[in-house]
Amino acid sequence: MSAHLDSLRLALQHSPDNAPLLLVFARVCVEQFQLADARGAFVKAVQLDAGNAEARLGLAEVAQLEGKTSEAAVRAEQLIEEKPNFAPAFVLLSRLLAGEGDLSRARMLYEKAQALDNTITDAGLEKALAERKPESNEDEANRKKLGVTNGGGEVEEWQEEDSAPRGGAAFELGLADFERPKLAFKDVGGMDALKEEIRMKIIYPLQHAELFKAYDKKVGGGVLLYGPPGCGKTLISKATAGEIKANFIALGLHQILDMWIGNSEKNMHEVFQLARKNAPCVLFFDEVDALAADRRDLRQSAGRNLINQFLSEMDGADAQNEGVLILGATNAPWHIDPAFRRPGRFDRTLFVPPPDSSARGAIIEVMAKKKPISELDPRALAKKTEGFSGADLKAMFDLATEEVLNGAMKTGKVIPLTTKDLIKAAGKHRPTTTAWFESAKNYAMYANQSGFYDDVLKHLGLLK
Repeated sequence: MSAHLDSLRLALQHSPDNAPLLLVFARVCVEQFQLADARGAFVKAVQLDAGNAEARLGLAEVAQLEGKTSEAAVRAEQLIEEKPNFAPAFVLLSRLLAGEGDLSRARMLYEKAQALDNTITDAGLEKALAERKPESNEDEANRKKLGVTNGGGEVEEWQEEDSAPRGGAAFELGLADFERPKLAFKDVGGMDALKEEIRMKIIYPLQHAELFKAYDKKVGGGVLLYGPPGCGKTLISKATAGEIKANFIALGLHQILDMWIGNSEKNMHEVFQLARKNAPCVLFFDEVDALAADRRDLRQSAGRNLINQFLSEMDGADAQNEGVLILGATNAPWHIDPAFRRPGRFDRTLFVPPPDSSARGAIIEVMAKKKPISELDPRALAKKTEGFSGADLKAMFDLATEEVLNGAMKTGKVIPLTTKDLIKAAGKHRPTTTAWFESAKNYAMYANQSGFYDDVLKHLGLLK
């Protein structure tokens, strides 16, 4: 089977736009459980033919195999809505509902599929549906809505109560679950100075959009968050969206890149279109240096093309970005193309430092809540964890827990963690921010003509 897959892959290199070949390749990938390759091939087939029901069904089936049952169900529902005579979609949705215990509706959907195509059989599904409860009046009402009759009469068209279109580009890029975060600044420990900067640079302008319009200034734009890894850049970004009650879309490089030439740029456009349609929206690019790398470092034209597309979308060359706030997080700001920091793009920068002593104490208290703890002294721990990031504090807890678990397994009893255990673990862990500041200091000292790294120098006590 592996040789067959390799031959199909080779054939696709010579005929990348052959939709039937893509479907065969995808099906073989599913059989071998190579789901990433299968998804990529199905996506390519859909891009070639948006109405290809088999490819769209394949995407739903891959989502089911990946454990993304919500995505699979919505894909199946959307396919049923647009192609009400496509029986396999009814079978898949029936299978999903049966798995969730909704046997009554699952049975009706399966009957609908058989009414559309009497050759369809699924022994495993039929066995599961045989356990369903007796029908109720509500079941009969749903049966009529689905157009399924006990007497085998004519099949009416599928009607869904909520027929609003869902999915589309969001599903193709793995962004199906974006929503308005419930997280707000009050839920994030410490970072008081950073929160105030975000209020001044982001929140207040968005809350007073009418003033900006009076001065013919657009609301939105780009903000770059930079600092050591594990210090809460993603968390503060999500909390920012929660503060302004905006949608939050987070993505990384792997969701943009595509093996087919030109598709990465298309994906980038789709992401921005998704944000524009759902404004107010925070569009968050994690590890943005991977997407906004210095073009002088790139030898392949494909990478340069993607960066140029990113710049074009940020500028709103083809569509307005009104109400779209673009947040980029990076651990390596020195690798970002200077073109991204010009006015209108990532022209506002915020340094996200490691948590200070009071913030570390707050984080420690939060992390301790779900563990057996006795004699916890957050202040003492905060003093012993200078320079620790949030990720470092978690590592400290993990090390201490491992030590205590060794004793707990020998005795068979729960042994509570103590401040002494945590201090001992902290002594074994070197903060990961140290190496970052060593690199950042060099850039701040010798490549800081524009003052970009002034906040780093202030944090290190080298600038007042």
